[in-house]
Amino acid sequence: MEMQMEFIRQLPTPEELKKQFPINSDIEKIKNERDNVIKDIFEGRDSHFLLIIGPCSADNEEAVLDYLTRLKKVQDKVKDKIFMIPRVYTNKPRTKGVGYKGMLHQPDPEGNEDMLAGIIAIREMHTRVVKETGFTCAEEMLYPENHRYLSDLLSYVAVGARSVEDQLHRIVASGIGIPAGMKNPTGGDITVMMNSISAAQSRQKFLYRGWEVKTTGNPMAHAILRGFVDAYGRSHANYHYEDLMGLIENYRETGLKNPAVIIDCNHANSGKQYMEQIRIAKDVLHSRHVSPEIRKIVKGLMIESYIEDGSQAIGDGIYGKSITDPCLGWEKSERLILELAELL
Repeated sequence: MEMQMEFIRQLPTPEELKKQFPINSDIEKIKNERDNVIKDIFEGRDSHFLLIIGPCSADNEEAVLDYLTRLKKVQDKVKDKIFMIPRVYTNKPRTKGVGYKGMLHQPDPEGNEDMLAGIIAIREMHTRVVKETGFTCAEEMLYPENHRYLSDLLSYVAVGARSVEDQLHRIVASGIGIPAGMKNPTGGDITVMMNSISAAQSRQKFLYRGWEVKTTGNPMAHAILRGFVDAYGRSHANYHYEDLMGLIENYRETGLKNPAVIIDCNHANSGKQYMEQIRIAKDVLHSRHVSPEIRKIVKGLMIESYIEDGSQAIGDGIYGKSITDPCLGWEKSERLILELAELL
C-alpha cells in the first residue's frame, strides 16, 4: 500500500533561506558576544544568573517585540547580576498532536497552516528581535531538522519533556554549538534526562537533512527540571532542595562536563498555576543561599511571562495574552525580576 502522505511542495533549505533573508555583521557580532557570555556562565567563569523568560508561545510579532522592548529596559537595570535570554518559542508541542502548533505552522493563529510562510515569519521575527532589542533568544528544538533555519540567530535551545528520549533530538543537540537544556521527561525519570545530556555531550555521526554529518559533542548540554506527572495525572515538583542535592549526586555518578541545571518555574513544577512561579523562583534562590553546591549548579530559571496575566482562547483577541499556557503578566514579571536581583 502507498504511503498516505501528500507532498505539497519542496521548501527552501536553511542555506537558501539564510541567503534570501540574511543577517548583517552587527547581528553576527551581538550573537557572538552573547554566546561567549552564556558559555562563560555554563563553564563557571561568569557568575551572572540566567533568566530564560518570555511568552509560552511567540504568537504575535508586534506583542512579542513590545514585550521584549520592555524586558530590555529591565535587563539594563539588573545587568550586574542577571543575564536574560528571552523565550521566543515558535514551535509548540501538542500532547494530543492537535491545536495551535506555533508560528512555524501558523503565522496567523486564526489562519491556515502554511509552513513556507511560517519559516519566513519566524526568521524575520528573530532577526527583528536582535536588531531592535539586542537580545538573542531561546527556542524549543521541537523539530531538530528545522534548527538550521534559525541557527545564526539563537543563543539557547531547550529539548522538551516529550522529545528528550528521542535519539535525533539528542544527537542533533550534540552539534549545535550553543547550550542545550534537556528537560526531565513528563514521567519524571531523572536517568532519562542524564542519558540525554550524556548523548548530547558525546561526539556523534548521523544522517541529517540528507547529509552524513559528525559532531564534536556539546559540553554545554545540561539539565532542566520542570516537574513531572504521576500515573494518576497529578503534578509533582522537582525544584526543591532535596531534588537539587539528588541531581548533584547524579552528576557526580555520571561524570558529565559542566554540571548545570535550569529550573523551569512553570509546567508541572507549578501545576500550571502561573502565579506560583513567583514563589518557586524565590524558593530556588533560597536553596542556592543555603548550599554552595546548589549555588554552583543552579545556573538560572525559566519563567513564562507575557504582557497580560493568564491565557485566552484563540480568537479572543486580547493583545499580549498567551494563547497556550497561562503566563505571568508584565507588572508582576517586572517586579519579580527586580526582587530576584535583590535576592541574588
